[in-house]
Amino acid sequence: MKIAIFGRYNNEHTIASLDRLLNFLKEKDIEVLIESEFLDLVNTATSNDNLYNSFKTYSVLNASFDLLISIGGDGTILRAIPSVKNLEIPIIGINTGRLGFLATIQVEDIENAVQNILEGKYNISERSLLSIETNPENSEIKSINFALNEIAVSRKNTTSMITVKTHLDGEFLTSYWSDGLIVSTPTGSTGYSLSCGGPVITPGTNSFVLTPIAPHNLSARPLIIPDSTEIKLSVSGREKQHLVSLDSRIATLENETIITIKKADFKIKMIDLLDESFLKTLRKKMLWGEDKRN
Repeated sequence: MKIAIFGRYNNEHTIASLDRLLNFLKEKDIEVLIESEFLDLVNTATSNDNLYNSFKTYSVLNASFDLLISIGGDGTILRAIPSVKNLEIPIIGINTGRLGFLATIQVEDIENAVQNILEGKYNISERSLLSIETNPENSEIKSINFALNEIAVSRKNTTSMITVKTHLDGEFLTSYWSDGLIVSTPTGSTGYSLSCGGPVITPGTNSFVLTPIAPHNLSARPLIIPDSTEIKLSVSGREKQHLVSLDSRIATLENETIITIKKADFKIKMIDLLDESFLKTLRKKMLWGEDKRN
């Protein structure tokens, strides 16, 4: 087995989790490589040469890897997606932040969880992604033109709302007068879309959801559509430009750019441990939310 370790933060929880993971893997007869930028970042805060020097580094993933372990939160997993692309490398996350839907391994369970993975005691959940094209083309978007959670258009540098003209499979739907519009996958339904009033959709559902951001139209509501739908958006407003975000990546587009969004032609593989499930995580999230308010 060949494992890649990925991260983007160097706080004390991340470093403690990395050290704990590496100490466990060091005893196993498997090949482990740490993403080079992540190791450089960790070394700015601490240097455990006796441990870190035992492992090689990588800068680019390839199909020879069998597993990617992300250390951080859900956002860290989203940052790993562009490097995984269509390589079909299964991903699992060690959660060093708040309870998340993607990073499901808790720090105290690292050894047990990884041992179960090494023994094949897990399921694979295939997650749909969104792809995007723009006319005219945008170089920032063209290089990495997909997202696991959502693609959103939003206003830029103004308090004025924008108008998002929306077509589904070539048929006009409506023009949203709002701060923007989110197109979300089932995976992303528990993220930005949820915070804007969108529904929670289970990961295996073959649907996307359109969620307006602070709409001025009183009748505007989230809309669930088949994931086979082609979505075309065009933005107008007082400003000449607007923003488009793909998970954690943001680009600027000129107004009237034609944005085409549809299901990507590949999926991301997430590892589900046998004692975890989406519904179990959802229940934990609901209880955690209640606890934080009390």
